[in-house]
Amino acid sequence: MNEPELSLASLKPIPAPNPDTAPYWAALREHRLTIQKCTNCGKLRHYPRPMCDACYCMEHVWSDASGHGTVYSWTETHHAFNPGFKAEVPYVLVTVDLIEGVRLNVQLRDASAHVLEIGQAVIVGFEALSPELTVPVVRLA
Repeated sequence: MNEPELSLASLKPIPAPNPDTAPYWAALREHRLTIQKCTNCGKLRHYPRPMCDACYCMEHVWSDASGHGTVYSWTETHHAFNPGFKAEVPYVLVTVDLIEGVRLNVQLRDASAHVLEIGQAVIVGFEALSPELTVPVVRLA
């Protein structure tokens, strides 16, 4: 019996939501970017995690982010680290300083690395990779 061929896209690592990250992924499906906020000290944190790195509190609430930020840094990838990304190279990963004060590392859309500048304004967008998975991306503002 022949085994079905796997597409390269099916080889991509897919995030597995857990109790600490499920609200983040659910909000992305609704085209909202959310950030955890510590209920003890008020510090915002991204990426989602169970404990505040400032006061070690385990309690938090979710706060919607504006999606506006500036370019902190970027890298252009020419060799796929995983076969699932082979069809996408070259692609640009941008580290964004959101106006809320946290950083986000996402792919750039609709522009190339050649036009990027430190401090350049960007805005977060959303791409549905499947009905269950939406990821943030950025575009130049």
